[in-house]
Amino acid sequence: MPQKQPPRRQSISVGRGARKRDEDSGTDVGEGADEWAQSKATVRPPDQLELTDAELKEEFTRILTANNPHAPQNIVRYSFKEGTYKLIGVVNQLAVHFSQVGNLIPKDSDEGRRQHYRDELVAGSQESAKVVISETEILEEEEPKEAEAEPEAASQTDVLAAEAAAKVTEEELLTPKQPKERKLTNQFNFSERASQTLNNPLRDRECQMEPPPRTNFSATANQSDDITKVTQAAKIVERMVNQNTYDDVAQDFKYYEDAADEYRDQEGTLLPLWKFQNDKAKRLAVTALCWNPKYNDLFAVGHGSYDFMKQGRGLLLLYSMKNPSFPEFIFSSESGIMCLDMHVDHPYLVVVGHYDGNVAIYNLKKPHSQPSFRSSAKSGKHMDPVWQVRWQKDDMDNNLNFFSVSSDGRIVSWTLLKSELVHTDVIKLKAEGTATDGPAGLQLHTVGCGTAFDFHKEIDYLFLVGTEEGKIYKCSKSYSSKFLDTYDAHNMAVDAVSWNPYHTKVFMSCSSDWTVKIWDHTIKTPMFIYDLNSAVGDVAWAPYSSTVFAAVTTNGKTHVFDLSINKYEAICNQPVAAKKKNKITHVQFNPIHPIIIVGDDRGHVICLKLSPNLRKMPKEKKGQEVQKGPAVEIAKLDKLLNLVREVKTKT
Repeated sequence: MPQKQPPRRQSISVGRGARKRDEDSGTDVGEGADEWAQSKATVRPPDQLELTDAELKEEFTRILTANNPHAPQNIVRYSFKEGTYKLIGVVNQLAVHFSQVGNLIPKDSDEGRRQHYRDELVAGSQESAKVVISETEILEEEEPKEAEAEPEAASQTDVLAAEAAAKVTEEELLTPKQPKERKLTNQFNFSERASQTLNNPLRDRECQMEPPPRTNFSATANQSDDITKVTQAAKIVERMVNQNTYDDVAQDFKYYEDAADEYRDQEGTLLPLWKFQNDKAKRLAVTALCWNPKYNDLFAVGHGSYDFMKQGRGLLLLYSMKNPSFPEFIFSSESGIMCLDMHVDHPYLVVVGHYDGNVAIYNLKKPHSQPSFRSSAKSGKHMDPVWQVRWQKDDMDNNLNFFSVSSDGRIVSWTLLKSELVHTDVIKLKAEGTATDGPAGLQLHTVGCGTAFDFHKEIDYLFLVGTEEGKIYKCSKSYSSKFLDTYDAHNMAVDAVSWNPYHTKVFMSCSSDWTVKIWDHTIKTPMFIYDLNSAVGDVAWAPYSSTVFAAVTTNGKTHVFDLSINKYEAICNQPVAAKKKNKITHVQFNPIHPIIIVGDDRGHVICLKLSPNLRKMPKEKKGQEVQKGPAVEIAKLDKLLNLVREVKTKT
């Protein structure tokens, strides 16, 4: 066998060079010192900077931040409120490197306690079962032979096992059992047998079709001031934008009904809708309003001034409810417009009367500032302001014609020929009882100043004229020198006179003496008188009822009456002026929709919707049909007039 070699002893010696290096480094190392105890000499790089003591002692501070260097700092978003791009100040600096949803349950949670309690119950029951089984096994091992020889011994072991099991059950019964936790049902662990049906398998259907043909289109658009080529398209887009802007108002106009009317005592309200105004019409009063007879959303507004000392330019504006932000047509004039009317058969023709006494006709088919026809000093213009104009039926030669009334006392008929206006004086108003003896036995009559007139709806030759003296004259086109009748109507100037649209005998007048009066033209005394506590600028009959009318006063209020509901006072008194100082000048009912428009002395026109109580119709009765039509409206007003006549005959 090979013999083991003894281990060789290794000796470590420190050379002279190493000892010299240790001496240079300032460390004393003995000859017998180990190599690990020796200090190593530092090797200085040749390119190391030479630093002074002050530079070596200088401290440099570094601050660690949680900002993400890769997060963008120049994110901008567009602000629709301010209309500009704004820099986002808060940038998310969080960087998630790892995320995982775990299934561990904390021990302190409710679910953790329940699981721990279940595990203890299971472990305890298993140990008790093992104890019983082990005791029985030990007994069987100790006396196996005796059990085989003596059956009584076997029965004894069974008794012991039974006693042990009974002991365990008694202990279980004595220990308080925790109530079994009820498992709440939810959408994940609950299912009803009736709802366990098979879902129909999903199937994919595919089809193929030829793609639509495509073409490349390119064109060059130059900037141009001529918008006539896209006028129609621009108007449609403008209306769409405005309807979106005023969508809530349009919804109210179409669908809103004041539910509070059911709880009011036969009173109603006016809901403001659109407000029409234009910069060119600032400080100009609304002197006339008229709905277009064909287009129910279009109406004309005349602008001028009632102040004699502030006369200037005039404006004729036509607005549409489809575009409340800007007029559809704009016509300017050198003199203020005091009245206007639109032709029934030719709704594009608008006749106006000016403060300087001229009359003019504008054609909407030719939207330029110059009128198609205009009177002059040679053609018999009025010498004073024209307060009312009305279109009439065509004459025997099918020429268009209209009437005008002015403060100069002339009622003039104007006929449109090919290129000029031909005038004919119908009546010269004279104030009755004011004749004075002049030189050579001549009698001088004071001229009556006409302020308003209206033509009968059925009797073509019959019309009424109101004057500044407060009188109303019933006149005929056939007689120019005599009045058919005279009514001492008001104590101040008559601002408006209007025939009832249903009843041929009834007309209405208003005045600056604060009153509105209802008349039967066969009786010289008024049937109804209403004092509104302020100068009444205008009145208008409702087109849907013979007993409903509206009046506006200079204190900014609109009054709506329904004689069939209350013949003593208005069922609606509501301030509707844009400002408290503004005076309401004119009012008009829409011929179709349940709305009215009112104008003030600051150039504003406000559209208001009538509540259900202001436009009540006959109620339906069981087994009876509701009778409607002009005959019903005439009978309704006749019933009221008969009551007044009976009272007057008794007094």
